[in-house]
Amino acid sequence: MSDHDCNENCHHGADVDLTPEDRLAEISEAKKRLLGANDSSLKETVRPHSTLASQDTALIDHTNEQFKTGAHYYIPATKDTVLWGYFSQVAKPVITIQSGDFVTIETITHHANDDADRMVYGDANVQGIFHWDSHGKGIDRRGAGAMSATNGSGAGLGVHLCTGPIEIAGAEPGDVLEVRIIDVSPRPSANKLYHGKSFGSNVAANWGFHYGDTLTEPKEREVVTIYEIDATGENTWARAVYNFRWTPQVDPYGVVHTTIDYPGVKVDHNTIIKNNHILNNIRVPVRPHFGTIGVAPKEVNIVSSIPPSYTGGNIDNWRIGKGATIFYPVAVKGAKFFVGDPHASQGDAELCGTAIECSLTGTFQFILHKKESITNPHLVGLDYPLLETSNEWLVHGFSYSNYLAELGAEGQSTIFAKSSLDKAMRDAYHKMRHFLMSAKDLSEDEAISLMSVAVDFGITQVVDGNWGIHASIKKCIFQSG
Repeated sequence: MSDHDCNENCHHGADVDLTPEDRLAEISEAKKRLLGANDSSLKETVRPHSTLASQDTALIDHTNEQFKTGAHYYIPATKDTVLWGYFSQVAKPVITIQSGDFVTIETITHHANDDADRMVYGDANVQGIFHWDSHGKGIDRRGAGAMSATNGSGAGLGVHLCTGPIEIAGAEPGDVLEVRIIDVSPRPSANKLYHGKSFGSNVAANWGFHYGDTLTEPKEREVVTIYEIDATGENTWARAVYNFRWTPQVDPYGVVHTTIDYPGVKVDHNTIIKNNHILNNIRVPVRPHFGTIGVAPKEVNIVSSIPPSYTGGNIDNWRIGKGATIFYPVAVKGAKFFVGDPHASQGDAELCGTAIECSLTGTFQFILHKKESITNPHLVGLDYPLLETSNEWLVHGFSYSNYLAELGAEGQSTIFAKSSLDKAMRDAYHKMRHFLMSAKDLSEDEAISLMSVAVDFGITQVVDGNWGIHASIKKCIFQSG
């Protein structure tokens, strides 16, 4: 059920929307493409005895029967398997797995209601997540803020839809969780009018670095651009469909949102002016990745999904996609892994506030490295998210390495006025120095010289409160890899 009001121009009838069977077939086909040649390795490698611990085990059991290959698990994104805008060490796990298990996970963009026709309608689970009428919401809390906030419960202090948590059996503080991203695919539109296509939204928002610093008036404007992506994977480019300026939107509770200040507010397209001929003859390379991915921190029970930290979270690095592996320090029992904020593409810095926010499905493998058994020098003493790609090692520096510990209880709010690239650069320098000295056995002087001549420092993002700079070094520099 949704709060959509049909009119004479409506295209949301049963004759054009995908049936559940159609939707099942599309996801099944996407799943086959996603797994591809990995089927045999899944059957041989995955442990068969992972246990489910969901409030809705019947749903997940049914989904596993439909989609599993071998013994790996499939988690659909529903209102019961996602948290909106926060991580939590106390949230009940959606699933409990063993080290070595594979899990296919659906992730949904929190910007889907920017164009509900393309990204919500006909997709029953997504409609359930975004459901909001005068009687209530599918998911009430949206963010880690006060439930009594005037703009909505949770205050929008955190905006991303995060699938999870996934509990890793035996994980304890001090361990390291290795997460391998096996594959990624876009979620097809469930509206038959857009069969074979996926869509995403880019928002030049009030939290963007550019905001207020524009050449044309009004300087404080928010602009939404809708992009189209080929859901079949045959075309690896995204193209802009149209854009519009944000206009005041009234939510079902009667609250007026003059700016984008709360996630999931449905844009009433009768209030906007679409510009249909934009970015002509321009195509954007698709590089699907997960902007928000990590494990739960220990400092507080409910943590905003926006600022990244030592356990990962909203890192917003486009390199965290297919083929990448990321290592996290475990801070709480069970690790409590989350993933969300799916992107079709993003540039370094994420300048205007968002990427192409596009729902994705990914397959992951989880490997637990117990503290007492860690001998790999790359992982000894790891206290930050470490990214490995096919040809690089990357560390992530932030304005505050652990802002929750450094800024105290109010840090989730105050960090937005305290971040700087100077601090993030200093943190990235410290972490790369640690990596080169501990993992590659260099002296400090050797590490500093190598950083200056061979390490690339780049701006990860300047829009997530805790600003980020990454440092990367090519594996080929080291003869041993």
